[in-house]
Amino acid sequence: MAQIDGLPPLRDVIATHGLAAKKSLGQNFLLDLNLTSRIARIPGDLSGADVLEVGPGPGGLTRGLLANGARRVLAIEKDARCLPALAEIAEAYPGKLTVLEGDALEIDATAHLTGPIHVVANLPYNVGTELLIRWLTPPQWPPYWQSLTLMFQREVAERIVAQPGGKAYGRLAVLAQWKAEARIALSLPPEAFTPPPKVSSAVVHLTPRPAPAFPADPVMMERVVAKAFNQRRKMLRAALKGMHPQIEAKLEEAGIKPTDRAETVPISGFAALARALS
Repeated sequence: MAQIDGLPPLRDVIATHGLAAKKSLGQNFLLDLNLTSRIARIPGDLSGADVLEVGPGPGGLTRGLLANGARRVLAIEKDARCLPALAEIAEAYPGKLTVLEGDALEIDATAHLTGPIHVVANLPYNVGTELLIRWLTPPQWPPYWQSLTLMFQREVAERIVAQPGGKAYGRLAVLAQWKAEARIALSLPPEAFTPPPKVSSAVVHLTPRPAPAFPADPVMMERVVAKAFNQRRKMLRAALKGMHPQIEAKLEEAGIKPTDRAETVPISGFAALARALS
């Protein structure tokens, strides 16, 4: 395994600081610095950008980002055990790394960042989807971030890029692709991690669209999509019952058959329905 900087190999860092991954924190550490460097390169040139990283753990991806020239990295870490290892990285890259201890769901990262901003993270499994939805639903669009490069379980990654007609297509696909261009940029086997998870992982790269792909009120769009997929096995006239007294007429107005199911409706259809219901 090639070294990317003068710091010790990650296995040594984990051993020195006693950093066994905690299941309760959704931790699976990525130890191969060649892989973390590959992930760090996905967003492109970061030399003029700040990077937000959530859940850096012992700092494998942090080191990849810094070694690849990121202007500055803001790392949010909930696990206090990891702070000494991250402090060693900060010492090796003076003025380049800021570490905040706390929960990424509760910290306003934008107060500590200067644009342009990219988000690059091996997300803890237990908060990854919630963070993605927050990044996709800010009060203003376009968002503060230039790109999201995020590692998920392979199944979640496939749900983000899924097309209509399959089981993977759902709320996450509609929301992500309505607001952004999304692709799977890298796949990783379980053995790339310590401890190895039971499933494969994948890195998804998202870049924000200047405006959502189809016009619709964001609040209504989210309500329609959430309700439609909440009972995805039902026909839409039943799944959306209660949203409007003439829901069948509104579905037809949007070009959707009342007997269709949510997984067959393209994003343009959901946007048309949201407009009809507004």
